[in-house]
Amino acid sequence: MVFLVCLLIGIMTAFIGAVAGIGGGVILVPSLFFMQSISEDFSWATPQAIVGISLVTMIFTGLSSTLTYVKGKRIDYRTGVLFLIGSIPGGAVGAWLNQFINADVFLLYFGMIMIAISLLMFIKRNRSITTLDTKMSGVRSITLHGINYQYRIPVLGAIILSLCVGILSGLFGIGGGSIIVPAMILLFSVPAHIATATSMFMIFFVSITGSITHLALGNILWEYAIFFIPGAWIGGRIGAWLNQRLPGKMLEWILRILLIIIGIRMIFQGLA
Repeated sequence: MVFLVCLLIGIMTAFIGAVAGIGGGVILVPSLFFMQSISEDFSWATPQAIVGISLVTMIFTGLSSTLTYVKGKRIDYRTGVLFLIGSIPGGAVGAWLNQFINADVFLLYFGMIMIAISLLMFIKRNRSITTLDTKMSGVRSITLHGINYQYRIPVLGAIILSLCVGILSGLFGIGGGSIIVPAMILLFSVPAHIATATSMFMIFFVSITGSITHLALGNILWEYAIFFIPGAWIGGRIGAWLNQRLPGKMLEWILRILLIIIGIRMIFQGLA
């Protein structure tokens, strides 16, 4: 029974996470909290154990979806590596801070920020930017569905942003994608397909770092963590496959809705 529930949770969270590029931790974490509250079979699911399992699960979600995105040539590796410079050490710091911080008040405000970001994504933007000089440092150019996109990632801004995202990822086991994907779209005009694929590429490496820290702290219960891995692999592959077949506008709508749901959930958790 426990294995079946964990398998289904793994598939669901990985599928949604891979489609939207958010990793799935924001769904897996509250799902386990809910199961812990209604079933004695999940009495082992302490906050630290849940975050640890979430990060382990996202390693396999990130790997399976990244392999699919590699075939579709949707990953911006240079941007992904640039964000990893800040997010990898941030993930280790966040995982270490997890044992000290009472997150209720923070979650309340973080949930409000998620909803605000979702609302900002309703602002109409120029989806095809062709005025950038491609000889400028850091300019990326890509054509998707007949539309040419050009965007530029400032090095310092990307590192600072990714450091904050990494800390949040390690602290709450959320993968960071719920922040990094809308940030890439809103701040840097990255196409939704590239943002989601690049986010999953990053989440794979950030989750490894966070998991190592939680492993050292004894927060990972492997006898339960292995129940989620098959579902994470299956859901990640299917989600990435579907992502590449959805229009960019639909991906942004999926992300908006998920951010609102995430924000509301965090607000309620912060008030509880």
